[in-house]
This record gives sequence, structure tokens and C-alpha cells, in this order.
Amino acid sequence: VNNKIDLLVMLTYLLLVLAVAMWAILTSSRGNIEDFFLAGRSLAWWLIGASLFASNIGPAHFMGLAGTGAASGIAVGAFEWNSPFLLFALGWIFSPIYIKAGVVTMPEYLRKRFGGSRIQFLLAILYLFLYLFQKISVEICTGAMFMGLVLGLDVYQATMVLMTITGVYMITGGFLTVVYTDTLHASVIVLGSFLVMGFAFKEVGGYQELLHKYPNAKPSIIQEGNWTAPPECYLPREDSFHIFRNAITGDLPWPGVLFGIPILSVYYWCSDQIFVQRCLAGKNMYHVKGGCVLCGYLKLLPMFTLVMPGMISRILYTDKVACVTPSECEKHCGTKSSCSPIAYALLIIGLLPKGARGLMLSALWASLMSTLTSIFNSASTLFTVDIYTQIRPTATERELMVTARFFVIILLVVTIIWVPVIQATNSEKLIDYMHAVKSYLVPPIAAIFLLAIFCKRVTEQGAFWGLIGGLLIGFIRMVSEFAYGRQTCSADNKCPPIICGVHYLYFAIILFIISLLTILGISLLTDPIPDKHLHRLCWSLRNSQEERVDLDAEMQESVMPSSAGRVLLRAEGGRTGTKNCFWKALDIYCGLEAKPSAKVAPEEETEKKGTKPHEALESPFWSKVANASGLLLLLITVLCHVLYH
Repeated sequence: VNNKIDLLVMLTYLLLVLAVAMWAILTSSRGNIEDFFLAGRSLAWWLIGASLFASNIGPAHFMGLAGTGAASGIAVGAFEWNSPFLLFALGWIFSPIYIKAGVVTMPEYLRKRFGGSRIQFLLAILYLFLYLFQKISVEICTGAMFMGLVLGLDVYQATMVLMTITGVYMITGGFLTVVYTDTLHASVIVLGSFLVMGFAFKEVGGYQELLHKYPNAKPSIIQEGNWTAPPECYLPREDSFHIFRNAITGDLPWPGVLFGIPILSVYYWCSDQIFVQRCLAGKNMYHVKGGCVLCGYLKLLPMFTLVMPGMISRILYTDKVACVTPSECEKHCGTKSSCSPIAYALLIIGLLPKGARGLMLSALWASLMSTLTSIFNSASTLFTVDIYTQIRPTATERELMVTARFFVIILLVVTIIWVPVIQATNSEKLIDYMHAVKSYLVPPIAAIFLLAIFCKRVTEQGAFWGLIGGLLIGFIRMVSEFAYGRQTCSADNKCPPIICGVHYLYFAIILFIISLLTILGISLLTDPIPDKHLHRLCWSLRNSQEERVDLDAEMQESVMPSSAGRVLLRAEGGRTGTKNCFWKALDIYCGLEAKPSAKVAPEEETEKKGTKPHEALESPFWSKVANASGLLLLLITVLCHVLYH
């Protein structure tokens, strides 16, 4: 990007992000667990919805959806259109139970539900592993490819600048700052993607021309030496404009779309700390539901703003995007097997005018910043609440606040160190590995959360060993597939059919069922958990008015005040004596300055008034509006599936 107008637009946007972050920092309270990790449980529906969407859409979405759309058609949009169903489940089923449990993290919920700390600790470690080696790696890898192709920047320097800027305001402002900047990012992402979609459809001649031209978009060079690519490697699929494809020969078979994708999405939307944390921070339930509905509507867009523009890119730049010979692909994108991931970048470079290109690149930066800040904040929450409190059970709240910020700094340093490692790795192989990590490790997590909520007979022993068994099976499949490598048009491999012959969505279904049966089988062989420990922690007892005796009560007595007495002391454990100007300034900067009295958490205040948390301010009228909007969302989503079945 040598154009001064584009650079000016990008710089203006970066300054706007900093301005919004500073405003959020100056107007927010950041001195306790509730404020730093859950924004004081004060988020309105539009903040929740925009933040959910921005946290979900990263550079991997731009490159992955458009690239897969260019290679095989609209079927990949099924992942996006599955989201509204699970967002509805998050708002109406999962979030109410999490909120009534009074938890801050997902592993903490399982500790309350089952008792003991081994599941909590294992799941927290697993989440951190997935964040670092799957989410962060994918986003940096795709973001680096994008910035290298479009911006022409040194990836290492660009990442360091972005990480430093986002790290400063995130460490200072906590979760509320992340949410406000996410909302700004979401608006720019939607605007930028609509801009690219408009120019792409105009260039190709409209939707009807897309339908007509895509089936004929085949590269001119299909031969190299004595090798000729088979037709299935360079011809667009006959079912390119269908979501539901053949159960055996389809690249996304319809049973996998109907049953496999929802299993992955149960983990992704309903038990991943990144997304649930936004719902836990809502003002009340209709704001939580409204946020999920808003995100659901936004998730209907990528099919038209990312997937179809990717297909148009194949039409406009066929020899580059649809290259099939190793020499051609290496010439255009540096890999020998496929250049479809560059489909969206080519649209930005080739179609957008000056200024508009700068806005779209700002959207790219926005997607990267919002995704990474969300990951860092949630990882910090998990480490502080679920791991550090077990290492130091007597930690004061001030100590926890300092630990949370310090852990973000560690993540930032690790991420910056991780960038050259990613650059030195085959990016295509790395992305395949990252997707495998998600597909083969999350079905057991989905199983444990579903059973925890819907089956009160499940016990701690069943949940723990079912989780361990499922993770071992998934890990074996992941390592085996990565070791053999994937099959490409130009290179065959010797991967046994029992490993590579089972589609990853089918494997997700099998692993989910195995985990489910293991958890249930072991639970039936152990003593059930009495109902007195499960009130408002599972679906059948969600509206119980009886007092709950927490299984983790003994543990709560020795950990942070927010879990035990729900009285969040702001100034305990601080430095004694007179502080110099530096320490006073640092306390003010981090929101840790001494307060005259303790703050009572919202749950405590509502209980004193005789009402339930998160229901005290709920309006019957707006609850009906949220319910009607949710049902309309589901109806529209079903209609979309019918139109493109």
C-alpha cells in the first residue's frame, strides 16, 4: 500500500481505536474481579452482539471462507449459518444457567457442577492450549499472509506494533475496553466486507452471472511435464451452489453439516470462555438474548460478503486462485498445492479504489485486533480464576488483578516470539493442523457441557474420565493425520483409510458419541450427586428456589472473595505505608487506587432486595421482543438453508 490516502485512512482508524479505548478506560471502574473480567455486568445488548461478532471474525475468516468458497462453492457457509441456532441456545439455555451459577469462567462452572478441582484445572489448561496453539496461531498466520500480500509490510514489525497498541489499552482497561473497541471493529468489518462484496458483484455482472460463470472457471494450465491434473482438481464442483452434499463423495457431507458442525459449535459458542464471557457480563437476560440475536443476524452475512466474493475472485483471477500445477501455485502464492487462500486479497488489490482499500485494510486490522484482544482477555481470566487461585489459594483480589494484567503481558511476549516461528513454517500445513486441533479435541468438551446441563445424573468421575478418554482418542487421530499429511492433487500420500478416509466431521460425531457414552456409563456406576448441590446448575432444576449447597464450598472459603462471600474488596493486600508518586500513578493507571469501602457485587444487592440476579431489571415487554426476534432469526436461518440446500 503505497497510496497516501489509504495510509491516512488506516492511521485515522488506528487513532480512533485508541480514542475509544481511552474513553472506555477513563469512564470505567477496573479495580475488582467483576469490573475487570465482566465489565461490572453492565453490557447492553448491542455491545454484547457486536463484541460476539468481532471476536469471531478474524483474518482466518476472511481468507478461509473466501478461499474455500473459491475452491468448492458455498458449502463452507454452512458453518456460518449454523451459528444462529447455537447463539439461540447460548442466550436461552446455557447463559441463564451459567449466570445463576454465579461463575466467571467455564471451568469454574464445572467445578460448581461436579465438585473437586481436577476438571476445572484440566479444562483451563486445555482452553489455554487451544487459544495459544490454535486460535492465536491461526489468526497470526492468516493475518501475516494477508498483510504480506496486500500491505507489503514486514509482518514481524506490523505484528509488534499492533500487539503493543492493543496490549496497552487492554491491560489498562480490562474487559470493558475490549468490548467497546470490539464494537467499533465490528462496524468497520461489516462496512468493509460490504464494500468488497459490492465491487465484486459489480465486476462480475451480478448474481446471475456468478451462477453462470463460476462452473466454467477453470485454469488454463493443467499440465506440468508428464503430469496432468485430474479433472476433479481444477473443475468447479457440480454441487458448488448447494450446502447439503453427498454423504460419501461430498467435501462437506450433509450428515456432517447437520450433526457434526453443531457439535463443534456447541463448544465454540456455548462453552468457549471467549464468547460466554460476553453473555455473563450482560445487564440482564433480555440484554443477553438481544446480544445473541444481533450476532446471529450478523452471522448470516458472511455467506454473501465473504464466501460468494471468494467465488467471484476465482472467476476474475482464475489462473491465480484456481492454479493446479505446483510451479504455477508457487509462482502466485508461494505454496505448491493451492492458492485459493489469496482469493479475498486479490479482490482488495484489484477492485477497490483509493481510500476504499484503506478502509478494507482497516477492517482487516480490526478483525485481527478484536480477535487477539478477546483471546488475551479470556485467557487471562482463565489463568487468574482457575489456575492461579489453586496455586495461591490465599491470594488477595489486588494480587489477582495484578496477576491478570501480568499474564496478558506474558501472552503478548509469547505471541510476538511466535510470529517468526509461524513465518518459517509452511503456512498451508499449519492452517490444516490448527483446524485439526479444533475438530479432534473439542467434541469431548461439548459432550461434558451438554451432559452437565441436561443430565443431572452425571457425576464428577464420569465427566473426568469421559473427558480424558475423548481427548486421548482425538489427540491420536490429530497426530496421525498431521504426520501423514493431507492428500493433494499433485502429491499422493500413504495415509491409511481408517485415519484419512473418515471425514473430520464424521470423526467429530463418532468422538462425541464415544465421549457421551463413556461419561454416562461411568456416571451410572458411581453415586449420584444429591439435588441439594444442583439447584440452578442444570436444566431440570434451573428454576428451583431452594438454597444450593455448593460442592465447592470448602474450596471457596480459601480463594478469592468474589467466589466465597461475593464481597469484592478493592484495596486489600495493597502496599502499606506512604506511596511515592510513581506507585500512586501506577495504581490510578490500572484502576487499583484505594477506595473508601468495599463494593458489593450485583448478586448480593439483588438478593438483599429479594430478587434474582440478572432478572431484577428485566422488562416483560423487552423479553417478549427478544423472544420474537430470536424466533424470527431461526426462521430466516432455516429459510436460507432451504434456498441453498
